Amino acid sequence: MLASTCLSPSFLPIATAATHGLLIVSGNSGSRRPPRRMSGWAMATEPAASSSPRRDDTRKPHITLFIRTLLLMCKIARVAAALIRVLYLVAVAAPAKSLLAVAKVSFSLVNAPCLRYMNQAALGRSFTGTFCGDLLAGAMAHSWRLLVQGLTSLMFFCARADEYVRPPPSPLVFMAHDKPASHPQQVHISVVGAKNMRISWVTDDRSAPSVVEYGRSPGKYTASATGDHTTYHYFFYKSGAIHHVTIGPLEPGTTYYYRCGKAGDEFSLRTPPATLPIEFVVIGDLGQTGWTASTLSHIGGGDYDMLLLPGDLSYADTQQPLWDSFGRLVQPLASARPWMVTEGNHEIEALPVVEFAPFAAYNARWRMPHEESGSRSNLYYSFEAAGGAAHVVMLGSYAAFGEGSEQRRWLEADLARVARRRTPWLVVLLHAPWYNTNQAHQGEGERMRLAMERMLYEARVDVVFAGHVHAYERFTRIYDNEADSRGPMYITIGDGGNREGLALRFIEDHRSAHLSVFREASFGHGRLRIVNETSAVWTWHRNDDEYATVRDEVWLERLAAGKQSPATTTGRHTDEL
Repeated sequence: MLASTCLSPSFLPIATAATHGLLIVSGNSGSRRPPRRMSGWAMATEPAASSSPRRDDTRKPHITLFIRTLLLMCKIARVAAALIRVLYLVAVAAPAKSLLAVAKVSFSLVNAPCLRYMNQAALGRSFTGTFCGDLLAGAMAHSWRLLVQGLTSLMFFCARADEYVRPPPSPLVFMAHDKPASHPQQVHISVVGAKNMRISWVTDDRSAPSVVEYGRSPGKYTASATGDHTTYHYFFYKSGAIHHVTIGPLEPGTTYYYRCGKAGDEFSLRTPPATLPIEFVVIGDLGQTGWTASTLSHIGGGDYDMLLLPGDLSYADTQQPLWDSFGRLVQPLASARPWMVTEGNHEIEALPVVEFAPFAAYNARWRMPHEESGSRSNLYYSFEAAGGAAHVVMLGSYAAFGEGSEQRRWLEADLARVARRRTPWLVVLLHAPWYNTNQAHQGEGERMRLAMERMLYEARVDVVFAGHVHAYERFTRIYDNEADSRGPMYITIGDGGNREGLALRFIEDHRSAHLSVFREASFGHGRLRIVNETSAVWTWHRNDDEYATVRDEVWLERLAAGKQSPATTTGRHTDEL
């Protein structure tokens, strides 16, 4: 009502003029009806009106408009005062939850019709039934979309601003999709139990079948499996069909050829070995930049059995098409070897007030075997490799981990089930490092360390990998900020190629500096090769020009062997701290 009032004051009745002392002329001066009240201004103008009717006729419309404008301003002022009073009362008297509820309702009232328009437009249907109506609704919806995306991106980046200045970011490597809608894209695989593999992919065609055909020879498929698919919304983005199909049982160390959805290209995969040795590639904070492409190229240049990623995959940061681009970028490697991942802070993608479900894209796209390990959440889980010779635990830095939390109860039960005589190697991955001498992200993993470090120590975990800090750093074996030959070795490897650049500054006088054996701010990846039941070798490969230079190398002896001694190094890094 207020909006229409502002556009036109014609709603005011003519009788209002009489109540404010204006004469209403019916044709001649003798038929004038005097008002009840006569203001001084009206009385002063009446003789002039009587003696000069033509002049009066030209002045009355201006006077009427002036009075109506004054009345309209008074009404607007009263409404504004009432709104200010309500807002004041809400701000002072209402709790924070009420304010959030009001904000959510307001957002939904605007966002819901815009989302409906986007869905109708995507289907080629009219939203209003008229061309002009659709044109206007489209302009409003797209304006709202740009506003929301801009504000969310600004809020997201400001919330994660670091205390140091990073180098200029690398340009994104955006991978387009130019194949038919029914053809699979973003194909990646993950292990499910000892003999099964999950195949995941996306199709733009949401009615494409969730089926995988596979066999040991190219083009000859002797088996098939059917799964399911899901989709998700994020503001105005709606994903394609995200398919998940589990195939098996499969033979270990065997190459299989497969096709997704009965359309498109043929892919091949190799299952992990059932016995040692086994080689893991470890990369963190990958992203999709020129640096990322270099890291992936170096990884593909050498053989390995499985890839482990401790969080921060796509760096989509609410821009959902970047999830699609990331999936296409890693597909050549992720479709051939299992990729086992856990979440980082860039996977959260939740916003204050609105509270979109956190990890919506991550959980829909990167389904991990959490149910098989007794976990209720895709954010933390475990699995076995090399026939049970290695037990790998993927922890969630951004899931509740304190006393009484579901993750803590699950971890206690999971570690209790590990028989170290059968499983000599115990490896843990998480995102926010517990030990870190870099200026970036100082102390962000401390609460989780205090909550869980003793559990890992008592279970004799051999090595803990982390990401988050965009540099490489390796510590000696530690427990509770002191060197301890019975504690895990801690390695930070958040240097996969993210768009934010490297974390260049280390703190020389940090309290953990004496525990840091090697550190360098360069992009690269690591490889953990478990040779046998007692020995493993870790190498860090720096992206040095065209070659993945081995910059750090260390041999580990398993803690469950009884003989506990510090790890030995080959001396490749003796020229640096």
